[in-house]
Amino acid sequence: MIKIANAPCSWGVLEFELEGQAAGYEQVLDEMKESGYAGTELGDWGFMPTDPKALRAEMDKRGFQLLGAFVPVLLKDRTKHAEGAERAARTARLMADAGFPNAFIVLADENGSIAERTANAGRITPAMGLTDDEWKVFAEGAHAVAREVKAQTGLRTVFHHHCAGYVETPEEVDTLLRLTDPELLGLVLDMGHYMFGGGNPLEALKKYGNRIWHVHFKDCDPAIAVKSRNERLDYFQSVKAGIFCELGKGGVDFRAIVDELHRQGYEDWIVVEQDVLPGMGNPKACAQRNRGFIGTLSIDN
Repeated sequence: MIKIANAPCSWGVLEFELEGQAAGYEQVLDEMKESGYAGTELGDWGFMPTDPKALRAEMDKRGFQLLGAFVPVLLKDRTKHAEGAERAARTARLMADAGFPNAFIVLADENGSIAERTANAGRITPAMGLTDDEWKVFAEGAHAVAREVKAQTGLRTVFHHHCAGYVETPEEVDTLLRLTDPELLGLVLDMGHYMFGGGNPLEALKKYGNRIWHVHFKDCDPAIAVKSRNERLDYFQSVKAGIFCELGKGGVDFRAIVDELHRQGYEDWIVVEQDVLPGMGNPKACAQRNRGFIGTLSIDN
């Protein structure tokens, strides 16, 4: 049975240092529950309780499952690998000790420090990508994180391709998966990021199949993507402009994606994400409309 969750990023809780005030975790979790969701991701370290018993209590209070935690690491830099792996393992221990052994570490590239990629999100060219040697270091770092997480906690790691990082375009996703161990590192397919990065998420779902261990439902507004390209907006300007719109209002064919998930026998979680900046819009109302849209799809939950 496919189950539906949301994530704190839909309330503007992001890993970046940004202006504006995001809601606290109690408000986020309460509004998530009231909007009809059954689980959540952790959010940035320190957003929710970092004591396992306290974290479990907050989940149990709402009948929630905890599905994963986003951990960015500067994988291009070999000197950052060990610290990143330990940080990921610390986060994994929190989730495991809280009683969520099936949660994922959602590993991503540390994109806050990549100026060229942030400035050109949605219009990346091959010249902006990694060299062959840099790709080897990048893959080594992803392996190092996944091995440490598995060794210390038994939890699995999925990689989150992400606009403004070094794995954004379909070609970059393909390269990362080719260079990494399919038994060690899975993929979280984020529909909105994949489309903004220039790809068709339905084609990715068909292509990568069992490599996809986790799924994020995010939409992408094609008109904002054109605006971003024409006006050369950076990643955060694109998010502010609404590149990640409510589900069903963008270009992602969610009905076809659900049909393909069923065809592949996927029976895990779908995490709804509508990335917004702190203080942007009305997250609860958006979450309710997104949940309503999912209710129109052929998903048993």
